[in-house]
Amino acid sequence: MDYAAALLDETRALGELFRTGDPALPIPTCPDWNLTQLFRHVGRGHRWAAQIVADRLDHALDPRDVVDGKPPAGLDAAIDWLNDGAQLVLDAIAQVGADNPAWTFLGPRPAVWWVRRRLHEATVHRADVVLALGGEFTLPPALAGDGIGEWLDLVTLRLGRDGQPLPLSDGESVHLHATDDGLGPAGEWTISRAAGAGTVSWAHEHGKGSVALRGPARDLFLAVMRRVPVADTDIAVFGDAAVWQNWVDHTAF
Repeated sequence: MDYAAALLDETRALGELFRTGDPALPIPTCPDWNLTQLFRHVGRGHRWAAQIVADRLDHALDPRDVVDGKPPAGLDAAIDWLNDGAQLVLDAIAQVGADNPAWTFLGPRPAVWWVRRRLHEATVHRADVVLALGGEFTLPPALAGDGIGEWLDLVTLRLGRDGQPLPLSDGESVHLHATDDGLGPAGEWTISRAAGAGTVSWAHEHGKGSVALRGPARDLFLAVMRRVPVADTDIAVFGDAAVWQNWVDHTAF
């Protein structure tokens, strides 16, 4: 997958939604945010990541210290600011080298790690806006599937590190199965906690699971990201639905 091109595309798509939406539009899936605040969050986030990489920081950057962290006045200028921020991420990585270690909230990672992270940040927030506008969110199955995997990486690593209660009991597992043609093994995810283990892990593998969800990758993406309840999708649930609900209730990021 061309993550760089997808980052630019998703960011542009978000900008066009901002062009047509009411700046004060509430975003139900991001409580206490309106469209302007979400737009600023994504745009500043792009520049935040770019600055971390470009300055070779070994710590988190205070968002208040992000250079040009606020969009300019004027709709066209603000959208250009958003799009330029995505390009800054790519430019910073090209400048330092894709394999150069960079700070991330999961520990040092190759600088190129930030492209995929910012891509899916833009993607999920585009979903927030489309849903707030009452539209139909679309996402290619391969991109939706990659977003699920990227999210599971973030969630499972943080669960093991932060010491918070695990969303699965001993021996429980969740299986996700995308029904889209062509995904193959990349369209299946098994999330599990081995008996006696203090961590949760996931893998691309077929499995029954304590609970299994089967449906389009886009629907699975929205459900995993806590954007829509399973009941409002075309996902079929098999097994213990309470296991899924417990997972969803305890995997806010």
